[in-house]
Amino acid sequence: MKIYRFLENGAHHIGVAENDRIWRYSGSSIFDLGTIEDARPIPIAEAELLPPVSPSKIVCIGRNYADHAKELGNEAPSEPIIFLKPPSAVLPPGGTIVRPAISQRVDHEAELAIVIGREAKHIDANDWRDFVFGFTCANDVTARDLQKKDVQFTRGKGFDTFAPLGPCVATQLDPSDLRVTARVNGDVRQDGRTSQMIFPCGALLAFISSVMTLLPGDVVLTGTPAGVGPLASGDVVEIEIEGIGVLRNAVA
Repeated sequence: MKIYRFLENGAHHIGVAENDRIWRYSGSSIFDLGTIEDARPIPIAEAELLPPVSPSKIVCIGRNYADHAKELGNEAPSEPIIFLKPPSAVLPPGGTIVRPAISQRVDHEAELAIVIGREAKHIDANDWRDFVFGFTCANDVTARDLQKKDVQFTRGKGFDTFAPLGPCVATQLDPSDLRVTARVNGDVRQDGRTSQMIFPCGALLAFISSVMTLLPGDVVLTGTPAGVGPLASGDVVEIEIEGIGVLRNAVA
């Protein structure tokens, strides 16, 4: 099932996709769909999409693909590296990534994102699916020069518009070997598979939930494959993940 959030006539709606259309449901959140409201599905291409979730926090994983760690001159980590993006960084599909004037290098990072379905603390790595609602696409936009200057990641990763999410939440998906692609102006920049992750989803959720409580709607970004690169004003960046769809954003 692919669940969307969208605007229509100024009101927020929830819907489920069938082929290339979204059927509107009566529920108030992706966790409570309710029932189909009417028989007038909306073409996905014409819908004004919202971020599929409103997280209380965005937990990110650094260097979870060995080739990406290598391209940045880093060793593969022995345990997950976690950092946070603020909820204010969330950007909907179709929204515009804004390059801050203070940065000379803003990069794309294509990532599979886990959407938490219920409160989770001290998850057993073998039971992680019990706490997951679904998956979406994410772009961990990064001011690379500021990240290197600061050493820690908060400023370089935390600007407004630096967390595009979408286009939907796919609830019935095996994340163990999905293709993850980033395209800029149609040219492929990143092309990896989730099977290349150093720490799989279960290990990540066990590690994170040993530190902090995860709440419904929280998002975990699982790391990016090799090929990260700069974005320029006027670019269009697309993050595509097998089984989910395409997250498309312009850059200004």
